[in-house]
Amino acid sequence: MQRSPNTHKGQNGIVTIVGGSRTMHGAPTFAALAAEASGVDLIHPCIPECHESVIRSFSLNFIAHTFHGDDLSKADVSAIEEILGASTAAVIGPGLAIYDTTQKAAKTLISEASIPLVIDGSALQPWIYDAVKGKAAVLTPHLGELSRMQEQVYQNKSHEELKDIVCTIAAARGVTIVLKGVVDIIAGPKSCTEVKGGNAGLTKGGTGDVLAGLIAGLIAQGIEPSEACFMATTIIKRAATVLYPEKGYGFTTFEVIQQIPHLLHSYEK
Repeated sequence: MQRSPNTHKGQNGIVTIVGGSRTMHGAPTFAALAAEASGVDLIHPCIPECHESVIRSFSLNFIAHTFHGDDLSKADVSAIEEILGASTAAVIGPGLAIYDTTQKAAKTLISEASIPLVIDGSALQPWIYDAVKGKAAVLTPHLGELSRMQEQVYQNKSHEELKDIVCTIAAARGVTIVLKGVVDIIAGPKSCTEVKGGNAGLTKGGTGDVLAGLIAGLIAQGIEPSEACFMATTIIKRAATVLYPEKGYGFTTFEVIQQIPHLLHSYEK
């Protein structure tokens, strides 16, 4: 990745992460660490009050902000909107609760945001299409989340059928969708592609959060959304391939994150 030697702090990306709930501290932490590994200048995790010390312990660079309680609610919206207004990209959803109050707050944040968004996890609901209408948005569902968004069951669909479905949705809705799977499908408003590789070690919890954070970090640095998705999915799969000879399937999500800077530095399609 290239950048001007004359830039200053904040000019190479500011990413906000909105996520977490009482029992889910890992999801927003993984997303924030991946955004940091992408090379952005500043990361603003917005997380539950009960997890403040946890996320601060992972990086001295994190500028942590806490919800008023242990779940996102209407009371948090105004303050987070100010943070989003000073950011260049955001991830919203990893680890958020599914309470009505949390979902309403998330929908408000997404609907009113004016920066590129990566929507993940619990924010991938049927209402998401209306919330991101007209925005530069990336949705990162696995198969179950795609079924939830569409309110249909897709578990018995073939890969080719799923590719056709996702590409049709992305074109109709004007969004970019990354359907995570053995072969990732990346569908934008005008393009549709696949990323193969990796291994079954990527089934462990947190790798999807890493993908969301990495995509946001790349977008924050000026990379077009579809290309950022392709780069991020490729790098995550390559990390699993690099780790397998020594670790087998026992590598951790944190170890995947540690591979990101080197793989980005040496990235070629």
